[in-house]
Amino acid sequence: QVQLVESGGGLVQAGGSLRLSCAVSGSYFSITAMAWYRQAPGKQRELVAAITGGSSTNYADSLKGRFTISRDNAKDTVYLQMNSLKPEDTAVYYCNADLRITAYHNNNYWGQGTQVTVSS
Repeated sequence: QVQLVESGGGLVQAGGSLRLSCAVSGSYFSITAMAWYRQAPGKQRELVAAITGGSSTNYADSLKGRFTISRDNAKDTVYLQMNSLKPEDTAVYYCNADLRITAYHNNNYWGQGTQVTVSS
């Protein structure tokens, strides 16, 4: 049983910062890649940032420079540092993990989501 447990969401004023964490636990061989997505009310879920096992990163163009994704391989945890937050960053943020389950098979998992609310 694989679990992704997110933390760090909350209410912050515009211009402030938050750091989200997502810890992976359970039975798997390795983590291939991890990512953060977000979904605002009435909108589709969108990619925020992704990071591979080799720590290559990818960001939504609109968020480059404000958000930073990182990972701690020893803790199987991914982080999302969010700076200069804007009201339009308000959304539920979801952690996603692509895990090697067997020698030749990967599965994809989602966390339960954590609410980020940015007040103006």
